[in-house]
Amino acid sequence: MMISKTNQIELRQLRYFKMLAEELHYGHAAGKLRISQSALSQQIKLMERQLGSPLFDRFKKKISLSEWGQQLYREATKIITQVDRSMDTLSLLREGLQGELRVGFVASAMSSFLPTVIQHFHHSFPSIRMRLEEMNNLAQLEALENGDLDIGFMRSNQIGQNMELMPVLKETFTLVLPKGHPESRKGFIDFRRLQSEDFILFPNTKSDFYFQQIVNMCAAAGFSPKITHQAIHGPTIFTLVACGMGISIVPTSLAKSATERVETVELKDITHRTQIFAVWKKNQDQLQIERFLSTIAQHVTMLTPAT
Repeated sequence: MMISKTNQIELRQLRYFKMLAEELHYGHAAGKLRISQSALSQQIKLMERQLGSPLFDRFKKKISLSEWGQQLYREATKIITQVDRSMDTLSLLREGLQGELRVGFVASAMSSFLPTVIQHFHHSFPSIRMRLEEMNNLAQLEALENGDLDIGFMRSNQIGQNMELMPVLKETFTLVLPKGHPESRKGFIDFRRLQSEDFILFPNTKSDFYFQQIVNMCAAAGFSPKITHQAIHGPTIFTLVACGMGISIVPTSLAKSATERVETVELKDITHRTQIFAVWKKNQDQLQIERFLSTIAQHVTMLTPAT
């Protein structure tokens, strides 16, 4: 079978041929293709001239696939199936229903609202593949800038002019104390009684906005915190506190995952609040981000119950 280089077969012709090969009746095939029977006949004859071989054996008013026709039918089926699958994929991508969404988050986001959002988003858009990575604020901003993340959830609103942000969660702080610490039995904490304590905090370089909030709380009580240890993961902070290495202040959502080896006191009467923000790069042509933000709006109550 030789195909003319100047008159190559078109996809439309392959669809015509495939339909006729399956129906083996010009009238039925033409009806399903919504073209006239004569137009279908002309296209089949043109294909046969282009290929230099008969595609159908004709006997009186009946037709059947020739040897060349059987071979072309197998190839045409593969080609059409692949083209249709590719077009469906492109359509889903264009509509934001397929692809990949890369999400960065601080640990406390996974301790609060994020699991619910992930669950509902995955249920609504199962064809969108999600890649999740726990990262501190600074690492998320760098990844967003470099195009390695699509959206991040961080405890900072200090972002570049090329970024967008949306507040997602606002909550109280919680004091984390070693088991049996005197302040744990007194309920409300007077911050002035903490000025001699060793503090275990998130590093300033990794979460400067959050770090500054802790400093401001202490400053309002008239002292600067004595920071003796730093850690970027909640479990590490809880372990250090349990070992008697100091006390810590963490978001209330993160404190819920604290071990029984420590005691926690929610600072409801302290006016300071910490927030988680959704951050993404401006002018990103990704409907997945919009759909993810919409899922957040539907399933997350932004303000914490403690005010």
